[in-house]
Amino acid sequence: MTVSQHIITIALCVFATLITRFLPFLIFSGKKETPKFVQYLGKALPSAIFALLIVYCLKDVSVLGGSHGIPEAISIALVVALHLWKRQILLSIAGGTFCYMMLVQFVF
Repeated sequence: MTVSQHIITIALCVFATLITRFLPFLIFSGKKETPKFVQYLGKALPSAIFALLIVYCLKDVSVLGGSHGIPEAISIALVVALHLWKRQILLSIAGGTFCYMMLVQFVF
């Protein structure tokens, strides 16, 4: 790619990011009430996305071979325990990821 093509690509990415960030505020301004369906999506989608991520992360885990899914099970238990204890999502995610990587690299 040429320099001008790089600049155009970056500008389009910036524009698309800005549009996706500001468009909801323009469409759903504070002047009128947010539609019930959008409010429902705001409540339901976070849980659905986390469920989807869990299924995606565990889809290739084989309990019949390799480490039998033990590192995954330990890491999931740690994520749940950290979240119940501290209620900090970033701590839970970072703790579970760190635990899984250490188990996979050094134990299993």
